[in-house]
Amino acid sequence: MQATANARFIRIAPRKVQLVIDLIRGKQVGEAISILRHTPRAASPVVEKILSAAIANAEHNHSLDPEKLVITQAFVNQGPTMKRFRERAMGRASRINKRTSHITLVVAEK
Repeated sequence: MQATANARFIRIAPRKVQLVIDLIRGKQVGEAISILRHTPRAASPVVEKILSAAIANAEHNHSLDPEKLVITQAFVNQGPTMKRFRERAMGRASRINKRTSHITLVVAEK
């Protein structure tokens, strides 16, 4: 049995979230939470919240033991990009891309 949790349209660039996701992929849930709490990245609290949602889904929907859960899949996809413009010298403008992420975590019992 697997339980999933998604977060869509998160306002952090996928490359930044990918660095945090790579730290916890394949780890046990308790170890992953402690890694996320001690990682000084902006994506860490977001990923921790999604992980706690996946644990709650596993416990409530599938009656899995939270102590035996392992992160089997963790991935980030790129969401839509918001395009903004910033004024530059001599009347020009340059584009700023504000990227979004779709984050998915899958936990299963070992």
